[in-house]
Amino acid sequence: MTMRGECMFCHMVEEEVAEQTRIVLKSELFVAMQVFAAATPFATHVFPLRHMASFGEITAAEISDLARVLRKLLAKIYVGLENPDLNFTVRSAPSDYVGARHFHWYVSVIPRLTRVAGFELGSGMFINTVLPEAAAEFLRGVSVEKATSAGG
Repeated sequence: MTMRGECMFCHMVEEEVAEQTRIVLKSELFVAMQVFAAATPFATHVFPLRHMASFGEITAAEISDLARVLRKLLAKIYVGLENPDLNFTVRSAPSDYVGARHFHWYVSVIPRLTRVAGFELGSGMFINTVLPEAAAEFLRGVSVEKATSAGG
């Protein structure tokens, strides 16, 4: 349970890492996990394990680790989902919010596997037929070690 002034993202990451069912991969500094109740299948967020409100707070070591995590995650999506189009966004608080406790930056990776159609357009609600636990299990099982080991 979060207390006022604490980061809800830190608590969520902590709980997800402990449970492991929606985790795709975890490094020393980052975790890639399926989004609970995502609007689209295989929507994955990559969170730093250290609390940071703004992407501008990232260290050189964290940049290197984030690159390794993203390389492996994107390879798993490429191989496992057969090279889908995707959107990739860094969600960060503005630099004025450095040190803020109420936000935690993350990278959002959203493969474009479905289309928004009549129900979604009419209701504003989205249909996701893939459970996040099943998506995480599937991506964990995609082997990409040969593809990601070259050059790094």
